[in-house]
Amino acid sequence: MNIEEHVYARPVREFCRRELILCSSDDFVQDAAAQMAQQGISSVIVCADGEPVGIFTDRDLRNKVVAVGGDAATLRAGAIMSHPLVVVRDEDFLFEAVYQMSRQGIHRVGVVDTAGRLCGMLTESDLIRVQTNSPQRLVRQLASAGSIADLKVIHHNINELTASLHQVRVPTHDLMRLISHLNDQIVQRLIDLLRQEKFSQLPAGFAFVALGSEGRGEQTLKTDQDNAMIYADDLSAAEVACLASFSEALIAALIEIGVPECPGGIMATNPFWRRSLTAWREEIDQWINLPDSESILHFCMFSDLRTLAGDPELEQAIKAHIAARTRQETLFLTRLAVQAGKFVPPLGLFGGFKVAKGGEHRGEIDLKTAGLFALTEGIRVLGLSIGLVGGGTPEKMAQLVAQGVLSHEQYQDLLASFNLLCQLRLQGQLEAITIGGDPSNYIAPRALNRVEQGRLHVTLEVVKSFETFIKARFRLDLVPG
Repeated sequence: MNIEEHVYARPVREFCRRELILCSSDDFVQDAAAQMAQQGISSVIVCADGEPVGIFTDRDLRNKVVAVGGDAATLRAGAIMSHPLVVVRDEDFLFEAVYQMSRQGIHRVGVVDTAGRLCGMLTESDLIRVQTNSPQRLVRQLASAGSIADLKVIHHNINELTASLHQVRVPTHDLMRLISHLNDQIVQRLIDLLRQEKFSQLPAGFAFVALGSEGRGEQTLKTDQDNAMIYADDLSAAEVACLASFSEALIAALIEIGVPECPGGIMATNPFWRRSLTAWREEIDQWINLPDSESILHFCMFSDLRTLAGDPELEQAIKAHIAARTRQETLFLTRLAVQAGKFVPPLGLFGGFKVAKGGEHRGEIDLKTAGLFALTEGIRVLGLSIGLVGGGTPEKMAQLVAQGVLSHEQYQDLLASFNLLCQLRLQGQLEAITIGGDPSNYIAPRALNRVEQGRLHVTLEVVKSFETFIKARFRLDLVPG
């Protein structure tokens, strides 16, 4: 493990600059710019009533004053500053600061102490020495990628970066956020390239959405495509045909980059998964009114939708429809609850596990069916019962606690269990890639040390208890077998 890999697991306080240059929100832009020039810096923190409220950068000066003919002598810094100021804690891993810069598309973050007081600033230039293999570097490569071949290399490098960060124990939840973020960036850059090359007349009224774990932002390294398209009701036949052609080109390009097609055909190339807003509402109603196993599967996949490109208002319209339809649909929620409890955790006697007895995965357990499925689906149905649609599983857990659906103790146990299952799955996938294998959801409990085996057993006990909770809450004892 080289020094660069260690760096990401060190605290931000070791890298940030402690000298803070401040100005008032009432200061004239001209004075703030003069202060920046005098100090030889590219930004100042803007304060109001002694509290930091934003940041004034050389980019703000160029784009919001000079480029539009503004008067720097009369404009106030508070009127053109970038806000709010994005901050990280001084005790956070450096990885968190790098992730926030990449995600927000910014070049600096404020640093706060344990009391929440601003105590420093971390800039992109401070990170140059650790940029050999980092999220920031990949994002810059993405911005300049000019071909599918370039994107294919970057997609491969995501695995290498994930392995490096996993080695220094960056939390798995953060790694999943990073994987999803970088994969989002790849899709968005790919769409930019397709627009430039073939689809300059692409209509505005559409949303290309990620579904399933990608939609929840919970991807690991084993991921195929799960996506769909929503388009506005008022598009012409020619515009709808253009979107169909665009979907074909986009999905083919993703396959070429290295993102496998969905075996079940859940992709925007499939007319079933490419519909108008009204047609999607009608299909959702059909799923809810006639909840057979296929309808349940489709609903669960689609309700995790998240916009990757296009108009996010279409996504919001779908989510509002789902929330309005499902909250009081007792029968449908019951069917979802039954689905959540479909798989029994493979717990054996005396702290052991029920593993596969034969076949390719002999001696292994599938972490997805062993516990992850029960957690994500159980949290989904609880969320829908109070009007929560979409979002990540940990975030929904927190909202369920806030709404009194889960106790704080349940939340802590469920979150720890979810994180451990994701960690073990990612660890197994990285190990498979290292030896030239294909990543999967399977692990061999015997390959874990005694402590890890104990933690996994406790986790599956938590899953079992959660399934009992779901059964009681939705009165599944009254549902015919």
